[in-house]
Amino acid sequence: MISLNDFKKIALEDKPVFDAHYRQFPPTHSGELFTTMVNWSQYVEYRYARIEKSIVILSKSKNIMILHPPSGKNSFDILKKVIALAQRENILFGFIKQNEKNILSIKFPSLKIIPDRDFYDYVYRASDLARLPGTKYGKIRNRLNKFTKNFAYTTEDISEENIDEVNEFLKRWCLWRDCESDELLENERKAILYSMSHFTDLGLSGLALRINGTIQSIAIYEQMNRNVVVVHFEKGSPDFDGIYKAINMETAQRAQKIVPYINREEDLGIPGLRQAKLSYHPDHFVEIYYISKEDLDTMPI
Repeated sequence: MISLNDFKKIALEDKPVFDAHYRQFPPTHSGELFTTMVNWSQYVEYRYARIEKSIVILSKSKNIMILHPPSGKNSFDILKKVIALAQRENILFGFIKQNEKNILSIKFPSLKIIPDRDFYDYVYRASDLARLPGTKYGKIRNRLNKFTKNFAYTTEDISEENIDEVNEFLKRWCLWRDCESDELLENERKAILYSMSHFTDLGLSGLALRINGTIQSIAIYEQMNRNVVVVHFEKGSPDFDGIYKAINMETAQRAQKIVPYINREEDLGIPGLRQAKLSYHPDHFVEIYYISKEDLDTMPI
């Protein structure tokens, strides 16, 4: 039997634990990434427990606790232990991926497993975002062409040499967006600044775009598994229409050299963000599901 006492708050020094685990069991959803969890730890409290050769995540935000399915070799016995803990502690059981959904559907055919659309990851072909081919990308190409016509720009990798300038840009970006007036934006600001403070420790890569010698856009990304790069953050100045199209394309052109796919994370149910992500025509989604507490209580574990 496992208990809440088995869970430890995730901290930077736990990265080797996750690195070793994910070499054997690569993550497929951005929410599983160590970088995501440690970056956002001031907004969502993440804890983890090691159960045999699996890792189980417990997340808590705004008094909502969610137990995640175990990451590791498929084991129904461990899955049952996690579900039993959720039942005992009246905790939501969520962030269920397709393979775990399949197992649960076979074992519990009448169980209602609910899509959590706001947390679906968007996954694109890297070559599509790099080349923007065909008529479906026509509007994006037009915006990009207008940007490149109006603004001469250069790009460079984020490194120790320019990271102070990146931080200055991020301060300006938060002033433009008035981060302090929006809880999510303010916590995103904290998450980005944390990633910048531990850029090398977290093994991140990044791209900066300059106009007239000043950084006006950035992208922060990392390789998620052998097939996917995940883009954690992408920010641009509002003074240059089309700059997001440019940083997106430039990032994709780098990513396509190492992986076939780019994961651009979820939309959190934000209408404008959902529309923007859909406009780039995802190849597929990494679907996420949950089980209501009422249905969880009926499971014969």
